[in-house]
Amino acid sequence: MAIIVDKVQKRKDIALSCIELFTQSGINDLTISQVAKTAGVGKGTIYEYFQNKEDIVFEILNVLMLQHNENKAKKLSQVSSTKEKLKIFFDFFHNESDVELRQIYKEFISISLGSPNANMVVFQTKCFQTYHAWVEEIIQEGIQKNEILPQATKLVKGLFALNEGMFIHSVSTTAIDDLEKEINDYIDALFELLEVKK
Repeated sequence: MAIIVDKVQKRKDIALSCIELFTQSGINDLTISQVAKTAGVGKGTIYEYFQNKEDIVFEILNVLMLQHNENKAKKLSQVSSTKEKLKIFFDFFHNESDVELRQIYKEFISISLGSPNANMVVFQTKCFQTYHAWVEEIIQEGIQKNEILPQATKLVKGLFALNEGMFIHSVSTTAIDDLEKEINDYIDALFELLEVKK
């Protein structure tokens, strides 16, 4: 009797077994042979499930982002202030629990800026839309609770893009020493302008 393989799960298993390899070595210095050895499969199996190393990074990111989103939703449900929710939302860029995910995300950003493919563009667009909607929901809730002014809705895309931009600059320049402080200071300053004066 033939063994039935769940190809979706097998793809995830192979990718997840390589997280440490990718976070420690980076994609440029790895070979498919190293990936196959780490995953405990042959090179042919790697090519059966992935087009290339970049596709493996894409799969790792996909799986880790789902887990991250579940954790973020739990953390957000534990605070009520709009300002604190935004700080929690953007703590992905600096918190201790997402170090692995950030490393994989940096690899993904590098790939998607250098040689994007259609799947990566779709994934990145979906991520942006999902996170934009999430931040928009937090802002709308703050407006409904009369914490912040209605004009805050016009800042949602910029808020998301600015925080991601600060993250990219923190890893690609020496201009940002303390990313957590920069993000939180920015949110605090923004709220001084946006908060409803009572």
